[in-house]
Amino acid sequence: MGAQGHPRPRAVRDTRYEWAYLFGAVCPERAAGVGLVMPYANTEAMNKHLEEISKAVSPGAHAVLIHDGAGWHGSSDLVMPANITPITLPPYSPELNPVENIWEYLRKNKLANRIYETYEDIVEACCEAWNALMATPECIASIAYRGWAKVS
Repeated sequence: MGAQGHPRPRAVRDTRYEWAYLFGAVCPERAAGVGLVMPYANTEAMNKHLEEISKAVSPGAHAVLIHDGAGWHGSSDLVMPANITPITLPPYSPELNPVENIWEYLRKNKLANRIYETYEDIVEACCEAWNALMATPECIASIAYRGWAKVS
């Protein structure tokens, strides 16, 4: 039983575990984003993600990348492109990170409570979920926009 004695909803369950990591960044102002699905979450994967973000920054523009304090976000081996400035959030403050709302949206609408037969199916589901979100710019903007982050 869940809180207040209500039964919890049924969900599929599997005891096999394989992981794919969806690295994603969005620009609510441009209603666009870039993502990579990686087999691991480490500095090497983050460097590849930073390369993709850097390529997506408009020519002559500069990106601010808001991220948490995950180990691979602050490694001394991280190669920060010249057109990106990172801002590391204080610990335990996910509400300040717009991309956290993106993950919540994807979990609730595309990726939760599913069983996949193969690792390739997991990767495909992540790619489909990300691509579906990227195909709806108005959704990206509404989920990730933070008025306080607007530069005048």
